[in-house]
Amino acid sequence: MKAFKVLPLTLAVASTLGAFAASAASEADLQALEDRIATLESRAETTYQNDQQPAILTPDFEAPLGIIFSGYARYGAHYKAGDSRYVDIGTTGRSVGRLGNESNGGEFQFAKVFDAEDGPKWDLVLMFDHWSNSDWGSEGGVNLKKMYAGVTNVFESQPELYMWAGRDFHQRPQQGINDYFWMSHDGQGAGFYNLNLGGIKLDMGFVGQVADNGGALGDDSGRYAVTSKIHGIDLGIGGLELYANYGFASDDANSTANPNVDDETAWQVGAVMGLGDSNRIVAKYADGADDSVFDLAGDKQVIYVSLEGAYAATDNFIIDYLGSYKDISGDDAVDGNGRSVASSEYSAIVRPQYQWNSVHSTWLEAGYAYVDYANDDEDQGWKVTLSQNVSLGGLPWSRPMLRFYATVGDVESTRADVSETVDTVSFGAMFEAWW
Repeated sequence: MKAFKVLPLTLAVASTLGAFAASAASEADLQALEDRIATLESRAETTYQNDQQPAILTPDFEAPLGIIFSGYARYGAHYKAGDSRYVDIGTTGRSVGRLGNESNGGEFQFAKVFDAEDGPKWDLVLMFDHWSNSDWGSEGGVNLKKMYAGVTNVFESQPELYMWAGRDFHQRPQQGINDYFWMSHDGQGAGFYNLNLGGIKLDMGFVGQVADNGGALGDDSGRYAVTSKIHGIDLGIGGLELYANYGFASDDANSTANPNVDDETAWQVGAVMGLGDSNRIVAKYADGADDSVFDLAGDKQVIYVSLEGAYAATDNFIIDYLGSYKDISGDDAVDGNGRSVASSEYSAIVRPQYQWNSVHSTWLEAGYAYVDYANDDEDQGWKVTLSQNVSLGGLPWSRPMLRFYATVGDVESTRADVSETVDTVSFGAMFEAWW
């Protein structure tokens, strides 16, 4: 896809060279040519990158030539020797850790940025994704996840205000080591980011959930969310972000199985507080919902609190960690079979990482999770993964990365004094990259 970036540069350089050959070249002409090539090369590079969060255009962003190709992907072979391919327990993503415990897929984004002569900057963005795996709730293959237009630097008093309309990733704060989006409102609608309110900034959006017709290919489902976020608050020890969301529905959301969805509402509040450069606390309370107010789940309440971060023991030895607690309660806290999922969930993950040099690293990830159901059932699981990695760069987040790993673990479920254990023994090779 780099051809999309360099093709305009190649044509421009070729035309410049042709013009240069047709005239009597002087030193001044040669210097002008070199300056022109340097300018074109700088515009062929860009920091516009997809990291599974909304891409927010800024007034100082220099529009590159051609089409910007960005995305996230991981693909490889995962050999299963035990009962289950992955160690999956609870409702907080990969609660025993994601390393050697995640399925294949990717998100592939194309964007074009336009500079208006009078100052505004526009972008037009298209994304397809491929998560055709039941672990991700879709068997639909390739989906249309984004198609929107956005603009910034429209108002002189609010140069950083970015407005958008269309279909986009929306309000999906993520935790990395357990791959958990503790809020998620992807959909189609409109909104804005970075409205400056005297130093702090406000984001707001109105989005409709995309109907699941075997994938994200339908119109909106009749379920809607009004979302908001306040950020840019400096507490001295770190930043503070505040979230508040409200969910509701039209009668389009009603169905034979659930005929009165339009009578339901849901809301969430949440906060992220930074503790220095590498640690943070996440807290959430939801009523009628868990991770999304699209749920409109009735009498269901969720509390989630976590502490995550990293500790640098040496320049080459870094330890990532996460500990979390989640409480689910309410008469309507049930699964698809009508079984109560009211419970308390506990999770702890630690990942020591040693960087041998700027290419090779070794990671060990260990995790434990426990689910204590209100009806005295319980689940408990653990996982250990050893991974040898080859990456571009010498940091834990350097990508692309080739990963060769082995994973062991199990989940033990106790129901009415009957226990069942599902074990996982697997090994594999995969790449992971964001760009």
